Amino acid sequence: MFDTIQLNRDCEVIAVPSGNRETLPAGTEVRIMQSRGGSFTVTTPKYAMYRINGADADALGLAPPGGTTVSTPQHEGPLTEDMVWDTLKSVYDPEIPVNVVDLGLVYSCEITPCEGGGKAISVQMAMTSPACGMSNVLKADVETRLQRLPEVKETKVEVVFDPPWNQGRMSEAARLQLGLDLETGPGNAPYVRIS
Repeated sequence: MFDTIQLNRDCEVIAVPSGNRETLPAGTEVRIMQSRGGSFTVTTPKYAMYRINGADADALGLAPPGGTTVSTPQHEGPLTEDMVWDTLKSVYDPEIPVNVVDLGLVYSCEITPCEGGGKAISVQMAMTSPACGMSNVLKADVETRLQRLPEVKETKVEVVFDPPWNQGRMSEAARLQLGLDLETGPGNAPYVRIS
């Protein structure tokens, strides 16, 4: 998937890692680096990196990843812990081809009842770097996708920096995928508590 493509129209993008919104003009040459989590990560010949939302796949001359604008798992029935984890695993870091759960960015997730019915989901997550400009983008991705789950009335995602994220928090599968040393162990595993 590393062919060079010219954008066939102006396209709103998010610069990686700053998180700034920009517009790339029609005719800009880009190279697709990854297509995961309902978006594309592309680079330009000047080595700038951008995220293009799946809804703008037509600017690349492509269909949205997974055939939809957002590749969120579809769920029916009462809310379950598995639904929450499946949804969290559909959010990908734009620079690393691994989802936020396997990266170890999700520190905790709590599902509680809301007054008047429904459920609230609170997530604490970190970034791979405290200076990551993509924190608001990833936070919004998580909130938006969790809000689509059955029974969910409220979502709150808090980006935390204590304890600092480290590679030891990554799953074994993520470390294998990225070719990292497996001797470091999984670190502090995230948890889900349902009240």
